[in-house]
Amino acid sequence: MEEFMEKLPAMDLMRSERMSFVQFIIPVESAHRAVSYLGELGLVQFRDLNAEKSPFQRTFVSQVKRCGEMLRKLRFFRDQVGKAGVKSPENPVVQPDVLLEQLEIQLAEHERELIEMNSNSEHLRQSYNELLEFKMVLQEAGSFLFSGKNHPVAEERELDETAYSNDYVETASLLEKEMRPGTSEQSGLNYITGIICQTKVLIFERMLFRATRGNMLFNQAPANEGIMDPVTSEMVEKVVFMVYFSGEQARKKIKKICEAFGVNCYPVPDDITKQRQMTREVVSRLSELEATLDVGISHRNSALSSISLHLPKWTDLVRREKAVYDTLNMLNFDVTKKCLVGEGWCPTFAKAKIQEVLQRATYDSNSQVGIIFHTMDAVDSPPTFFRTNKFTNAYQEIVDAYGVGRYQEANPAVYTVVTFPFLFAVMFGDWGHGICLLLGALVLIARESKLGNKKLGSFMEMLFGGRYILLLMSLFSIYCGLIYNEFFSVPFHIFGRSAYKCRDTTCSDAYSVGLIKYRDPYPFGVDPSWRGSRSELPFLNSLKMKMSILLGVAQMNLGIILSYFNARYFESSLDIRYQFVPQIIFLNSLFGYLSLLIIIKWCTGSQADLYHVMIYMFLSPTDNLGENQLFWGQRPLQILLLLLALIAVPWMLFPKPFILKRLHIERFQGRTYGVLGISEMDVEAEPDSARAQQHHEDFNFSEVFVHQMIHSIEFVLGAVSNTASYLRLWALSLAHSELSTVFYEKVLLLAWGYDNVIIRLVGLAVFAFATAFILLMMETLSAFLHALRLHWVEFQNKFYHGDGYKFKPFSFALLNDDDE
Repeated sequence: MEEFMEKLPAMDLMRSERMSFVQFIIPVESAHRAVSYLGELGLVQFRDLNAEKSPFQRTFVSQVKRCGEMLRKLRFFRDQVGKAGVKSPENPVVQPDVLLEQLEIQLAEHERELIEMNSNSEHLRQSYNELLEFKMVLQEAGSFLFSGKNHPVAEERELDETAYSNDYVETASLLEKEMRPGTSEQSGLNYITGIICQTKVLIFERMLFRATRGNMLFNQAPANEGIMDPVTSEMVEKVVFMVYFSGEQARKKIKKICEAFGVNCYPVPDDITKQRQMTREVVSRLSELEATLDVGISHRNSALSSISLHLPKWTDLVRREKAVYDTLNMLNFDVTKKCLVGEGWCPTFAKAKIQEVLQRATYDSNSQVGIIFHTMDAVDSPPTFFRTNKFTNAYQEIVDAYGVGRYQEANPAVYTVVTFPFLFAVMFGDWGHGICLLLGALVLIARESKLGNKKLGSFMEMLFGGRYILLLMSLFSIYCGLIYNEFFSVPFHIFGRSAYKCRDTTCSDAYSVGLIKYRDPYPFGVDPSWRGSRSELPFLNSLKMKMSILLGVAQMNLGIILSYFNARYFESSLDIRYQFVPQIIFLNSLFGYLSLLIIIKWCTGSQADLYHVMIYMFLSPTDNLGENQLFWGQRPLQILLLLLALIAVPWMLFPKPFILKRLHIERFQGRTYGVLGISEMDVEAEPDSARAQQHHEDFNFSEVFVHQMIHSIEFVLGAVSNTASYLRLWALSLAHSELSTVFYEKVLLLAWGYDNVIIRLVGLAVFAFATAFILLMMETLSAFLHALRLHWVEFQNKFYHGDGYKFKPFSFALLNDDDE
């Protein structure tokens, strides 16, 4: 048997890849190129030999800072390109390679040029906004001043003129003048005009009223154009106002309030001739500034477009260089300061590839000294690494979400590929709903090349990552739906005629009474005649409940068998004799026997009460079974199985701790001090031999015994609770079937009973909505989570430790997923 198993080919996913602890001795002149080539290969996980040093004490900290600064500049460029709306070409021209030093100079020049252009553009925009505000203030303030002098129509005509004045006067001089609003000597009234954000008008007016104690008149009118904020590039709605007041004290108060609110005040003369002259000057200057702004934006977009051509390549180059220097900071100098020493993990199968890459790095760097690469013995446990593809990766992620497997222990993902979608389908069995899921999975798979390159939302990314899980879940749902004979809760005669018919011609209600069996059973699945019969629910409940127990006991036995293969692989005979054997005996003495009774009852058609059999197996094992006897010799077999179950509990509890204590005493006979160093190899030989696993502590018998006691009690209680937990397969399947029936009968059929097109369409819409959002989304998620629970708790706790750590190689391919 052992020879046969050794000849079988190794499974890629059954156990993690064999790892080797390796050391690199790299000459300084080859270090950068060697680490860069290893990053392209992506099969080495470096160990940090400078963990005690802070990031600022490491050798290549200056290079890391330079790369970080360049990444900051590249992020700045990317933000500017995004704000400007410049689109990068889909097929950029291939650019020649550049050195990091040259790129650093180029980025500095581009940043300086871009900052200067942004600053000029911001100043121009600010001037443009001030002139635009001045123009709107002149337009609205004129209507405030001359509304009573029959001038509004003529003034509107003048203010809207775009003709340039021959006598050009600098607007700056007007803005720099001291704001002296017009006054009326007879009345002593003054006024201030300005423009304010629309959101601040009410508070501003209330503040002015309180400051002047009501001795003011506030006129306002909405500006006819929005103002672009030069910082946020958003349009801001503003309001033109004019405040009439009297006295110098009021003027000072109003000016202070205007400054506090960030109000821009503009001088408006009360002479209409001067107003017209100012308007012509402002309009002329606005047209000049608008042309200048357009030229500046065009020049800036041209520069950003040129940068965007190179941006992906530059970003990739700088990311790679930063990753290389971060990795070099994990290496140590040797005593001669001429070589860098590195250590790390790599898959055993990759050693030849790594050696080849290092030789190429030596040749390309023209180094006179080769790179030394050799394997070392390790004290730490190796990382866990599985080679997965796009199909198996999602299932491996499900297992890793519970815990990354210990190095070389049996991988549950091998079985999860089939058992997970199957248990989901047992709870979700409906081949109509399964077809809907299948269509969704096929759409995701057909578009995986397009969707794989897009940035998806969190929900869509999760759905896309599990597209192959969804595919198998839908296929198994169709299979289980055919067994349950449910298509949106409706049965069909797919595989032939029913085995039941009416007893006689007077049988009018064939769905409730009068059915008799007249031919062989329905060839596949549940007979459609059970649908609507009085015994439908008891029959299906009995079927699904017993099926759930059979599936649960089978999967738990698989978990215990995998614990045997783990113990055999790690050569732990103690775990085989005192853990695997009593566990398999205890589980099958009770629940394996129950599964046997279920199968015999199905095969023989017996009316025995299995509840009575199992209860009195414990309460009265010697009593006569009577009508509940299913086969000859059942009572003595029950007594034997009960004794075996009772023996299995102390078998699990006592021998292993005492044997470990004896082995420890024999190994260190005559020594008064504790274990100085237990190598990892010893721990691997017996992974559960002593849970303490401290390398520099004495063997603590009490801790080992307590742990073994907890483990034994947990298994005994878990055997009962886990078996009961599998009844969720029955419960969710029943819930899904009943919900489908309710939606079909109480929504669709009820609406179809009316001779009204609108009611039928409404009923169809409600049925479609309920099916899509409740049955296809909520029920799918519910069944998925319950299947996840059954695998994580009921299955994996029998053999899976999940206390390892993932293999994280230094790879350029993984940099795109990392934050800069």
